[in-house]
Amino acid sequence: MLTTLQTAYSDTRAADLAWTLGCEPLPALAVLDLRLAGAELQLRLLGASHQVLLEEERGTCSETVACMPGSSTPLPLGVAERLGDWEYEFAARVETLSEGSFAGRAQELLALVADHPHGLAGTFPGSPYAFTAMLAQCTEGQVRWRTWHAYPQEGQLVVTRTRVGVRAAAPVS
Repeated sequence: MLTTLQTAYSDTRAADLAWTLGCEPLPALAVLDLRLAGAELQLRLLGASHQVLLEEERGTCSETVACMPGSSTPLPLGVAERLGDWEYEFAARVETLSEGSFAGRAQELLALVADHPHGLAGTFPGSPYAFTAMLAQCTEGQVRWRTWHAYPQEGQLVVTRTRVGVRAAAPVS
């Protein structure tokens, strides 16, 4: 699903993004509710980026990547945590692209997500390549999502990848 977000694009930077695990639901500009392999997943576009809420019989998980005033947790390159019966893995990277490459990559990503049944993308008014996009999937009992946060004024694209799955049982000796 592709939507135009009804908010002005603020001149944020990729370096302003912060990561938080366990944050309460924040006001969303667009929401996509999904049911994947028994899990309820909500993809949420915020005025300052994204939030994913996952609920399943084993528990809940909330991931927020956003420009949040006062946040002291910068966007990490990688995180691996145990959340009850789950293993949570998060990875992020920043791609810096030339103006032409950025426009092409933005068009490619928006086309990928726009018509996908598990995709949500929002563009900001005034800049066709200022967007946040999210794509979810479930494979082998694991819920995964990818996100893209575009900063055309810097030519930067922040790419994140998350996996949440049941912890593997310890091998028996």
